Amino acid sequence: MNDPSTYWLTFTNAALGIVVLICCLAVGFGILQELAARRKKRVALSSLDAEVADLVNGFQDGHAFHVPSLGLTMADGGEELRKKEER
Repeated sequence: MNDPSTYWLTFTNAALGIVVLICCLAVGFGILQELAARRKKRVALSSLDAEVADLVNGFQDGHAFHVPSLGLTMADGGEELRKKEER
């Protein structure tokens, strides 16, 4: 360690090693937070009824519901479509 360039090279390698270790810890912490959030969501969904859970899983945005008995949505007040006359 008498050569100054060796000292700075060793110091730079140690500093980079510490930075890499901090980055790895940050990524690990993020992964743990994501897993905890997913577990919390799963516990919250398990308390719901099976029908409601299926509804929530199937329609994430909450704006679309599949109800076959409603038929076509009619913006004109509900007049039925007439079949085209066959020629």
